[in-house]
Amino acid sequence: MQLTFASYNIHKAVGADGRRDPDRILDVIDELEAQVVALQEVDLRLGTRAAVLDRKALAGRGWQVASVPTRPASMGWHGNALLVRDGLDVLSVEAHHLPQVEPRGAIRTSILASGQEICVTSMHLDLSGLRRKQQFAHLCNASRAPGLPAVMLGDCNEWWRPIGGERGLASHWTMVEPGRSFPSRRPMLALDRLLHTPHWRLESAQVHASPLARQASDHLPIKATLALPQD
Repeated sequence: MQLTFASYNIHKAVGADGRRDPDRILDVIDELEAQVVALQEVDLRLGTRAAVLDRKALAGRGWQVASVPTRPASMGWHGNALLVRDGLDVLSVEAHHLPQVEPRGAIRTSILASGQEICVTSMHLDLSGLRRKQQFAHLCNASRAPGLPAVMLGDCNEWWRPIGGERGLASHWTMVEPGRSFPSRRPMLALDRLLHTPHWRLESAQVHASPLARQASDHLPIKATLALPQD
């Protein structure tokens, strides 16, 4: 089985030109040609924190939304949501509180693909280096179901490779850094990353830097194709 996973901080659908354009974000998501997309910053920051993407529009483009809304009008858990292509089964969605200075969270979703259950976690980590390490340590333990293939991806807010003292990271997770993704017009930092368990074989990884993606958000999306080798 081979799946393409993507991660995209949509910046509340506000592009590099200062315009909020949810349809433009949806078009970039379609460009990714992924089966699973982790989204960050999917809700407005103030007021009801309403979702910036329309659920009916997503459904019309073949997406299921896997999330635990923070508030009734929102889509994401502290801004995190997962899009799963029709044809894959969403078995469960679990919200995670993370050690935090500012509101942060992650969601863990169990998906059935070609008869195989996999675990996928969407995350948006803290700007504080200390908190970020604590969040990594929490997710490395919480996002791995024993024996199941797992993937974590999102906006890590990490300038350097976050491997070292985080217990369980180096031993069970492989980090994929597709390249510089922020800021979108002239990328300088590789903030967006993916981690996977040893079950997977990495086929390809890249930053999606189409002309539309350079305009639609302050981050470029990343994507990686992973395969589960036959036993």
